[in-house]
Amino acid sequence: MGQFSYLFDMTTERLVAAWGISQGKSTVARKEIATRMRGHPLANGGTYHRGHAIAHTLGGSTDINLVPQLGKINSGPFQALERLAVSHAGALYFIYWLYGPGNSQVPVGVEQGLLMPGATACTFKLATFAN
Repeated sequence: MGQFSYLFDMTTERLVAAWGISQGKSTVARKEIATRMRGHPLANGGTYHRGHAIAHTLGGSTDINLVPQLGKINSGPFQALERLAVSHAGALYFIYWLYGPGNSQVPVGVEQGLLMPGATACTFKLATFAN
């Protein structure tokens, strides 16, 4: 799964966090992962997507990298930092999933961040979304 690391809770069988250094835009064709994504269950009907914790365009794959995400977040504001990470090779991108009590596979929120090194300073961006 590229240059990214994943923290997975084996007891509750859910992804907790993922992080890594952007290598720029991935060249892996999306159709190559479509079959694997179809096998991943959706949660709560059509409201949720099989969302990538690490975007496909950053080199994120399937399986451990797929998390139920609200469609309105996954296809909207969530993409802003993903796009910045893709356009800033060398930037540290990270994501942390928040879960409520119990063992639900559906997160209640997500925090994503990006640390972009620059010539004279680093830029840090953080976004938090309810899921």
